Amino acid sequence: MKIFHGSYTAISEIDLVKGRNNLDFGKGFYVTNIRSQAEFWATRMGRLYKTDGVVSEFEFYENAFEHYELKVLRFSDYTEHWLDFAVLNRDPKSPIPAHDYDIVEGPVANDDVNDHINDYLAGFVSKADFLKELAHHKPTHQICLCTVRSLQMIEPIDKKYYVDVKHISKPIIEQLITEQNLEKYAAADALYNSKTFSQLSDKTIELHKKQWTEIYDMLKIELNLK
Repeated sequence: MKIFHGSYTAISEIDLVKGRNNLDFGKGFYVTNIRSQAEFWATRMGRLYKTDGVVSEFEFYENAFEHYELKVLRFSDYTEHWLDFAVLNRDPKSPIPAHDYDIVEGPVANDDVNDHINDYLAGFVSKADFLKELAHHKPTHQICLCTVRSLQMIEPIDKKYYVDVKHISKPIIEQLITEQNLEKYAAADALYNSKTFSQLSDKTIELHKKQWTEIYDMLKIELNLK
């Protein structure tokens, strides 16, 4: 199955530590089989980080759903079980992680659905009315890869391209550390939040075919570095 992840930058390496807490299915790496949904998030996150936003494509091995070493939970629709599970994970009082699943699949609590959840939690609507209102909701989809083991079930569509981006990024970050005297995480943030990296992440621009030194010079100009 082809799956997509929308973000402010291309995903060349997945780091579960960077995942946000209190999402529908807990902390993890979220993907969808609906490209338009990923494009929406790429645009949204791009505006937040002042980049163009990027949709990263992966291949998901569907035998993961039946893999004997993986604990999987799947929701086919907005059900009572889905609601209870989403509320559990979104509750700031819940432990992190709030469950021990490797992979969770189901619909998304987008902005519209989230409003309904808030009304339900506030006691304005009953669980039955909540589920009734969502009976004809526009289809959504998400898969949360919650553990390192689950990440073995996906692979970038264009693996060579992402490897190229990773190999280019490493010496640039090292150069920012040594030449610009930046801390490791500050150097990484400077690169990954830059317009230069956004262009590097866009395969159609073909910036990844240039030498890393050329890209570093572009970054220095953008960031007004000596």
